[in-house]
Amino acid sequence: MDIEYDDGETATALAERTREFVDEEVIPVEREVLGDGPVSDSQVAALREAAREYDVYAPQVAEKHGGLGLNFRDVLPAFEAAGRSLLGPHACRVNAPDEGNIHTLELLGTDEQQDRWLRQLVAGEISSGFSMTEPLQGAGSDPKMIQTEARKEGDEWVIDGHKWWTTGGGDADLLIVMARTDHDAHPYEGCSLFLVPADTDGVEIVREIPHLGGAVTGASHAEISYDGVRVPTANLLGRENAGFRHAQQRLGPARLTHCMRYTGLAERALDVAVAYASERRAFDGPLAAKQSVRFAVAEAETRLHAVRTMVRDAADRLAAGEDARQRVSMAKTFAANAVQEAVDTAVQTCGGNGIGKDLPLADFFTAARQFRLVDGADEVHKRVIARAAFDDPETSELQPLTRYGDPKRE
Repeated sequence: MDIEYDDGETATALAERTREFVDEEVIPVEREVLGDGPVSDSQVAALREAAREYDVYAPQVAEKHGGLGLNFRDVLPAFEAAGRSLLGPHACRVNAPDEGNIHTLELLGTDEQQDRWLRQLVAGEISSGFSMTEPLQGAGSDPKMIQTEARKEGDEWVIDGHKWWTTGGGDADLLIVMARTDHDAHPYEGCSLFLVPADTDGVEIVREIPHLGGAVTGASHAEISYDGVRVPTANLLGRENAGFRHAQQRLGPARLTHCMRYTGLAERALDVAVAYASERRAFDGPLAAKQSVRFAVAEAETRLHAVRTMVRDAADRLAAGEDARQRVSMAKTFAANAVQEAVDTAVQTCGGNGIGKDLPLADFFTAARQFRLVDGADEVHKRVIARAAFDDPETSELQPLTRYGDPKRE
């Protein structure tokens, strides 16, 4: 649906180039792997070269690190355009978790850390994972339950713990690991982030967890054991005991980029459904003439418009340095449900073809269902919103997020 937003010339031009790239270069490759995925590394590499030619590669990253150097607000529409295909974000290097990890290294990394890992990560020469969630009695929706610990021994940190649902962890070259570093402090004030090369002694990929989705991209969610893992003190990312604050600096913007990527997926699903309904004839006319189909699509388009508006509002406030936690949570949980409903509408409209693999909708459906859990389950975000509604005291909660970064990127 063609609705104009107040995005500015830079954002609009980038989004248009990204959409053209996805439609002309990415979707043909997506069609090749439908029902026979995942996409190969060589295909992803070729798409990334094409993305550079279209001038849409890593738009969110500073030029000195290999990106286009655009600010967060200007890249959001391009994230949506990339999300029109499950391969689009990977091709444009705006895919999770690497996009969030790249931002974290840009924001917090020392010159040495950035020289060692950041340019390679931006270039796609290495991949990464964010290792925070833990099994069963450990940190999940309630991150205060974190049990992985790191202790300092001389000029090294020694990490012991058990993580799972580390997105990209099975293939990662670099892991950002959250661990407790001060047991006497509240976890929000006693955890730190560490850069851990995946080939470090004591890092064991226990398994790649079978999961919903990932048929096209082959995305992994790994269970990982850290047994006496030693890294230099120079591998501390950011400040000691500020891990949760740093994680919030990563997760706030990442939730909004997730919203835009998934909104692009939902919009494409509706495009497919409208095209199908316009050609499919049943009960004395095209499906597109049936009020039930038209109203379902209208409702889905309305919710997606609301998502785009909410995300832009939250992004503007983050960029201004405001506390946007409630707005981010509202945007994320509303987007997750709106996207799921839109894709479900598309599947239902296409009938048997909706669940077949000749169309991308079946893969879109499994991907969309994850969104209500990844980057915070619906219930977690509703707790954040409810705290504000009931004016609960802050107590042990984190203080406001710092800004995403200087809007005038280097």
